[in-house]
Amino acid sequence: MRKYIRDRFHGILKLNDPPHKLALAAAIGVFIAFSPWLGLHIVSCIFFAWIFRVSKVVVLTATFVNNPWTMVPMYAFNLWLGVKLTGSDMVIPEISWREIGFRELFTILKPFLWPFVAGSLVAGLVAGLASYFLFFWAVTRYRKADSA
Repeated sequence: MRKYIRDRFHGILKLNDPPHKLALAAAIGVFIAFSPWLGLHIVSCIFFAWIFRVSKVVVLTATFVNNPWTMVPMYAFNLWLGVKLTGSDMVIPEISWREIGFRELFTILKPFLWPFVAGSLVAGLVAGLASYFLFFWAVTRYRKADSA
């Protein structure tokens, strides 16, 4: 599995786009991975890749930073960050899962929406910026080593 991931990463580094475009595509993908619009990541990838004229493959691949193993920690961190940024003093409510419907769940979780969105956007922006510079460095370093 590790070899497969490494080979895919090398394949992305070899794409015929300039390093800036590849790094921008990776940054957009990582930003989308942190985004609060659950269920719309793939549509967002295609849309933003089209808007910024970058590789859809790289944007989609970078979005998979958010996967079933990382989703809960990422979104928990986003909510925590959002609560800190908005100065909210929320307490996690007790939820009787057996007796709750969609309407009640929405009512209980509604106060968490703005902190979650705020934390997601700030964390996504920071992670996207960091990934831009890391990916740009990786592409230029890989291409120098490959041409030598």
